[in-house]
Amino acid sequence: MTTAQTDEVVKEPPAAATPSDERERERMRRRLARKRGGGWWPYVFLAPWFVGLFGLTIYPMLDSLYLSFTKFDLLTSPEWIGGDNYDRMFTDDPVFWDSVHATLLYVVVSVPLKLALALGVAILLNRPLRGIGLYRAAFYLPSLLGGAVAVAIVWRQVFGGDGLFNDVLGWFGITGQDWISSPDTALYTLVLLAVWQFGTPMVIFLAGLKQLPKDVYEAAAIDGASPVTRFFKITLPLLTPIVFFNVVLQIIDAFKTFTPAFVVSNGTGGPLNSTMLYSLYLYKKGFTDLQMGYASALAWVLFLVIAGFTAVNFVASRYWVHYDD
Repeated sequence: MTTAQTDEVVKEPPAAATPSDERERERMRRRLARKRGGGWWPYVFLAPWFVGLFGLTIYPMLDSLYLSFTKFDLLTSPEWIGGDNYDRMFTDDPVFWDSVHATLLYVVVSVPLKLALALGVAILLNRPLRGIGLYRAAFYLPSLLGGAVAVAIVWRQVFGGDGLFNDVLGWFGITGQDWISSPDTALYTLVLLAVWQFGTPMVIFLAGLKQLPKDVYEAAAIDGASPVTRFFKITLPLLTPIVFFNVVLQIIDAFKTFTPAFVVSNGTGGPLNSTMLYSLYLYKKGFTDLQMGYASALAWVLFLVIAGFTAVNFVASRYWVHYDD
C-alpha cells in the first residue's frame, strides 16, 4: 500500500452520531450553560425578594382591588357590590371632594416651594467654605426629623394660639391667631412643615451641581455673563434632569402625606376638613369606620392619580428636560 493510499484511509469521514451521542452533547451543553449562569444559585439568592414581591406587594394589591368592589367591615365576609364604592365616592361623598381639594392644594403649594428652597440652599452650600460639611448636615437634619410624630406635635405647639410663632409676631406689634384652629390657615402650617423638610431634594441638587462642567462657567464669565444669567442660561438647563427627578419624587411623596395631618389635626382632618388630606381620609374610612371596601376603592383611585401625574410628568419632560448626549 502506497503512502497516498494510507492518507485516504485516515481522512475518512467520521461515522454519523447516534441518538445517544446527541443526548450526551445536549446534556453537556446545558451543564456548561448552567455553569456560566451560576446554575440555580442566583434564583436561590433572589428567592427572598420574589417572596416579598408576590407576598407583600402583588398579592395585597390584587386583594385590595377585589375588596374595592365589595362591602367589607373586617368582621363579616366581603359582599360583592360591583362599582358602588366608586359611584358613591364621586357622586355621594362630599368629604371625598374636601380631601381631594386639600390634597391638591397641598401638593401644588408645597412641592414648588420645597424644591425652590432646596435648590437655593444647595447653591449656597456648593461654595468652598470652612466647615461646609457641618452646614450641610445641619440643613439636612430637618429631613430626618420632619416626618416624626414628635416634630408634628411640636409644630402644633408652635402654631397654636399661645405658640412661638405668635410670640415672634408680638415683637412687631402683631396679634396672631390660633393658626392650627383656623380653616383658612391650618393647611398652610402643614405646607410649612413640608417645606421645612427640604433636606433630601437639597442633597440631590447638591450632587447634581457637583457634576456641572466648570469650563462652561469660566467661558461665560470671560464673556461677561452675570451670575443671574449664568444661573438661568447654564445651571438651570444643565440641572433639568435632576429637577425632573426631584419633581416626580416630591409629587408622589406629597400625595402620600399622612403623619403631619393626622397629628396636627388630632386625627380629625379639621377644622372643617381643611387638613383632611387624602391619605388621612383613606385611613379614617378603613380603620376608624371599618369600611375596608370603600377604603380600598379610595386607595386605587389614589394609585391611579399618582400614576397619571407621573405619566404626565414623563411626557412633559420631553419638552424641558435636557440630557447630555
